[in-house]
Amino acid sequence: MKKIYYILLTLLAMGFTFTACSNEDPFSTATADDEPRILDPIFPDHESGNLPVIANISRDANLTMKLTVTPADHTNISWQIDGHEVQTGTMLDINLKAGTYQFKVVASTEVGKSTYREGIIQVNPLSDDPWATEVGFERIIAPGTTARLYGDNFNKVKSIVIGGKTITDISYIESESGSYIEYNVPNDLAEGEHRVVLVDTGDSEFGGNIVKVSNAALITSGADRTNANREWVMTGINLDQIASLTFGGQAISEFTQQTAIEITIICPSLADGEYKLTGKTKNGENVQFYSTKGITIEQTVTVSSETVLWQGHHYVSWDRPDGDPNKMFNLIGKDVFATIKAGATLSIHYSVASEDVYHQLRTTSGWWDDLPGTSVIEFSEGGVKTVLLTQAVLDKIQAEDGFLCIGHGYYVDMITVQ
Repeated sequence: MKKIYYILLTLLAMGFTFTACSNEDPFSTATADDEPRILDPIFPDHESGNLPVIANISRDANLTMKLTVTPADHTNISWQIDGHEVQTGTMLDINLKAGTYQFKVVASTEVGKSTYREGIIQVNPLSDDPWATEVGFERIIAPGTTARLYGDNFNKVKSIVIGGKTITDISYIESESGSYIEYNVPNDLAEGEHRVVLVDTGDSEFGGNIVKVSNAALITSGADRTNANREWVMTGINLDQIASLTFGGQAISEFTQQTAIEITIICPSLADGEYKLTGKTKNGENVQFYSTKGITIEQTVTVSSETVLWQGHHYVSWDRPDGDPNKMFNLIGKDVFATIKAGATLSIHYSVASEDVYHQLRTTSGWWDDLPGTSVIEFSEGGVKTVLLTQAVLDKIQAEDGFLCIGHGYYVDMITVQ
């Protein structure tokens, strides 16, 4: 009997224990000393070192996101667009103008430990919106000069805003290669990156992506290859500030032509190969060179017997509407191919557009038919596509209205023939 009594007492005690535990509120065992972790959402991995696109929305939709972190009670959240904090807390709900944005969310604990996620936000314009595309290097500008923006529905634009400065002295121009706005860059516009705002006649504002403002002598095009003993043209901004160039160990201070946007020299007599190009301005500063890897003060130049047919930085995407100059590359006329003999090799130098995930290049006639003997290529980094210009290829270009590079997610940087 005593044994049964003790068993009942034990069960009763356990019942009180369970009841007491169940009445207590749950509590977190995490502390501020724990490493912060972002549990959700999970961002895509970087591709070839490029930030992933984590949202692709229309400009009439808000960018919304909820963050789950640990230790939740000891972590602060900072949402950042283009390096500027736009919101705090676990929820993000924000409207953005059309454009491409650098996005970052940072989770920091009370003791200074932090982690982050980052990516690209692509906000797309509506079909009737004014919208600025990127054709070449027109988005690298200098204060006090005339610049251009290419795009769609520009006939609706009455002014643009850059760096907080409203520019009303603009001209709308239509051409065969597309419409553009020509405008005067303010003399006091600060160096750095600025977002462009397009203002229509009803005072509505639309995104126009980013321009880069520089006071430096910056060569943007024409400096990666040349031919020995021939006229060599390089373009950029503030090039009238250049006092001398040094190429292949030879100093050059006499120029065939020199303006703010162009400088022309005769290339020294050098064998085919790679040589270094540097320069000095009249103030003793280094001339700068723009490349896909960034801005440098020394450029590697290839001297080659190849002939450059076109050079620049032309974006290509099948996502662009018909009539958009970046729907394709069609900047070499068929009359140029009429002068080329069968058996020559065409080399298409291309680079990837980091904002695009997929990259494909095709070469076709003006009727969008593949050139004989060519194939579609897919890639994740820049390179060179070669096309053997057989008589069949040359005949097709003449019979079907020219030569095109089509596809998606890349820039045509140069086309040569040898």
